[in-house]
Amino acid sequence: MSSSATSRNGDRANRRVGFLAGLMAVTMIGAAYAAVPLYRLFCQVTGFGGTTQTAVAAPTADQIAAVAGRTIKVRFDSNIAPGLEWRFRPKVNDVAIPIGEKRLAFYTATNTGTAPITGRAVYNVSPDVAGRYFIKIDCFCFTEQTLKAGETVDMPVSYYIDPAIMDDPVAKKISEITLSYTFYPVDKPTGDRLSAATNRTNLKDRG
Repeated sequence: MSSSATSRNGDRANRRVGFLAGLMAVTMIGAAYAAVPLYRLFCQVTGFGGTTQTAVAAPTADQIAAVAGRTIKVRFDSNIAPGLEWRFRPKVNDVAIPIGEKRLAFYTATNTGTAPITGRAVYNVSPDVAGRYFIKIDCFCFTEQTLKAGETVDMPVSYYIDPAIMDDPVAKKISEITLSYTFYPVDKPTGDRLSAATNRTNLKDRG
């Protein structure tokens, strides 16, 4: 075989390898993007990583009666991401609540900047195994929150501890659950934002 033919064959092989490598890279990027919503769904369903669950109503009277007298301590934690000119803290540091009983907790946020700022809270609970049993009915963290310059608001979260926690051989030994929020700045607010004052009023009406 001539050197020119060998060279052409080598070029074709190199192009084939390059094409396959590029295809693999595109596939991996696509899979990575697809994995994000799938991972979020997995966390929401299983409570993995301390992701809390959501519900539209508190447990029934029968469910609460089944764990009558059992309480658990809930500790509230707050954090602010760099770049967000807010103060953010819980109204109370901790509370002991009956398992299954709906409760309303408040966090206070203040915009310390000179212009309106929109933020969104990311949340989790610890220990991780408690995530599937910490149920939120409604929460300021479900939407973006906009505070005017200098504005201070109380942000509520309606929640309960699922009585099913007592059926989990590991989780039923938990005596304290920490609910933690971190607020991040939102550079490009979406259509689901509410003023924090409006969200506070809505949750108080439901609570």
